[in-house]
Amino acid sequence: MRHLLSIADLGADGIEEILRLTDSFVEVSARNIPKVPVLRGKTVVSLFYEDSTRTRLSFEAAAKRLSADTMTFSVGTSSVKKGESVRDTLQTIEAMGVDAIVVRHGSAGVPVQVARWGTSAVINAGDGWHEHPTQALLDCYTIRQRLGSLAGRSIAIVGDIKHSRVARSDVLAFTALGAEVTLVAPPTLLPPSLDGWPVKVSHDLDAVLPTTDVAYLLRMQQERMTEALVPSLREYSTCYGMTSARADRLADTSLIMHPGPMNRGVEIAAEVADRPNATVVDQVRNGVPVRMAVLFLLLGSGSTLYDPVPDPATPDDETEHDEHGSAGA
Repeated sequence: MRHLLSIADLGADGIEEILRLTDSFVEVSARNIPKVPVLRGKTVVSLFYEDSTRTRLSFEAAAKRLSADTMTFSVGTSSVKKGESVRDTLQTIEAMGVDAIVVRHGSAGVPVQVARWGTSAVINAGDGWHEHPTQALLDCYTIRQRLGSLAGRSIAIVGDIKHSRVARSDVLAFTALGAEVTLVAPPTLLPPSLDGWPVKVSHDLDAVLPTTDVAYLLRMQQERMTEALVPSLREYSTCYGMTSARADRLADTSLIMHPGPMNRGVEIAAEVADRPNATVVDQVRNGVPVRMAVLFLLLGSGSTLYDPVPDPATPDDETEHDEHGSAGA
C-alpha cells in the first residue's frame, strides 16, 4: 500500500489486515510506556486545512508512539494566508524531508492531488464531502471489539448523510465486511443520487431501530450547508435525534456510535451519549492504534507485519531486531 486515499484502496482483505495489526498496537497502547521504535527516523507531517481535534491529535499520538518525528502545519499561521498554493506548500514541506503526509482539506480530491504531486506517502484525513477512511477503520474496529464481527450486522447511519465524508467511508467499509447498511434521513439530507451505494434507505428512524445492531449518528454539518435543508434543528431532533425513548427501543447489545464532535441535544441526547452502549469514547481511544497500524503499513517493514510488537521495557535477549527496530521474522 503506497497511500490511503479511500476505503476502496483496501477492500475487505486490506481492512481485515489493518484490524488484525491494530490488535497489536492496542496492546502497545496499554503498556506503561506506550511506545515502540518501529518508525524511528521517519517523519510524519499533519497538513490540515480544516480544524480538527480528534483526527489531528490521534495521528500525532500514533506517530509518536511509533517513535516517528512529527511536524504540524497550521493554516492560520502559515504562508497560505499570503496566497501560497497547496502545491507550493507541499513542495516546501517535502524539501524538509518527510516520509508521510496526513492531509485534511475542505475540497474533495485534494489528498489525491497531493499524492500525484509529491513523493511521500499520503493519508486522507478527510476531504470535503468525499471520504474519511481512517474514521471508517476505527469504527469497524470498535464494532468488532464490541460485537465480535460486522458480518450480518444491521447498521443504521442516521442524519446528514449528504455532507458526510464519514458516511461514505463507513458505507464502503461496513458493507465490505458483510454488514447490511440502512441510511436514515429526510430526503433533503441524502445525496442527490445513491446509484451504486449498496444500502437501503428509510425516512423513519423509529421503524428501523428495533432491528438495528448499530445506530451510527451523524452531526448536522451546518458549515457545509448552503441552504436550509431542515425546517429547524428542533424539528430535526424530534424526527431523527437519538432521544432516551428511542435508545430504549434498541436491543441491550446494540451500539450507539458518533464520530464527533457531538451536538448534544440535537442528534443525540446528552444522557444517551453517556450510556454504556454508547461507544464515542471507545472510538476516540481506538483511533490511535488504528492510525498506528496505517502508518506502520505505509512506512514500516512489511516483513514484520504480523510479528509481535516488541516491548522495549522488557526486551528478549534472543529477539533480533531489524534496522527499523521491529522484531525479525
